[in-house]
Amino acid sequence: MLKKRILVAPLNWGLGHATRCIPLILELQKEGFEPVIASDGEALELLRKEFPLLEFHKLPSYNISYSRKKQYFKLHLLLMAPHIFKTISAERKKIEELVKTENISGIISDNRWGVYSEMVPSVFITHQLKVLSGVFTSISSKIQQKYIQKFDECWIPDAEEEPHLSGEMGHLKNPPLPVKFIGILSRFKKEILSISYDIAVILSGPEPQREILQQILEKELKGSDSRILFVKGIVEKEQIQEKKDNWTIYNFLTSAQLQDYLNQSEYVICRPGYTSLMDLAALEKKAFLIPTPGQNEQEYLAARLKAMGIAGGCRQKDFTLKKLKDIKDYEGLGRFSLNPGPGRSFALFKGK
Repeated sequence: MLKKRILVAPLNWGLGHATRCIPLILELQKEGFEPVIASDGEALELLRKEFPLLEFHKLPSYNISYSRKKQYFKLHLLLMAPHIFKTISAERKKIEELVKTENISGIISDNRWGVYSEMVPSVFITHQLKVLSGVFTSISSKIQQKYIQKFDECWIPDAEEEPHLSGEMGHLKNPPLPVKFIGILSRFKKEILSISYDIAVILSGPEPQREILQQILEKELKGSDSRILFVKGIVEKEQIQEKKDNWTIYNFLTSAQLQDYLNQSEYVICRPGYTSLMDLAALEKKAFLIPTPGQNEQEYLAARLKAMGIAGGCRQKDFTLKKLKDIKDYEGLGRFSLNPGPGRSFALFKGK
């Protein structure tokens, strides 16, 4: 009997969308489906490294980037809008072609608006029913919800009841569409290992802000005598490791390596991207969060977790080594319950 082929298509905006699809891909395999991967750029490259035996397809690229200055962030995205909508149209055509030629039985789209088909069950994954964008929040949320309504189901990787991680973004009082809370997803598992690093720096996200934060942290942490693991978050063909005094530096780590290293680290410095927070919750880690300037979602999550006494943090431009002194006083992200297994959500594909 042929396995049903499920297309999994994460957005290439940082690596978070791709990495949170890893547990879904593994669960699809466990449940007897054949995952087929579709994406572009670093997200596609990362999943190739994680699943070298799977089938891959390249989708049109959104080429999303940030401005160097926070005040131009929203204008920069607004100017990119025509290209984004053109890309949505192009990926729609590509998806219809793949469904017909590659015997696709279902689709899981992680925040790719054009990745759905009326010919097969299609799922949209997001933690943002409310898309925070300052004065444009109402408009961006309506656009998001309009596109989600084209899908058969919307899965939110979070708990439905408190304590939940996404806050007001994923929990509307009267959502205009049916949603299914599938619990926090993570590729990681907590292990009790000896501590080899005092601080793990995990960089991620689009340029140029990833590089800007890298430069700030390299400068500020230079005077620290802590044992530092520094992962730049640059996915390249070959993994590069450097050792400098008390620093261990990588361009990137595979999921298995990152799980081991994070379990061996006392504290973590990273962006408060939603996937990063889910991973920290799985590992029950204490963290210091530095939002990407101008990205309202990350600023909201960091402020919410700080107010809850869960994780410390500050603005990128304000970071200094002294800011880390209170990190131990925060509770950490172990409060949030994990998904016992996303396989329960695959009934949509099994019934077709």
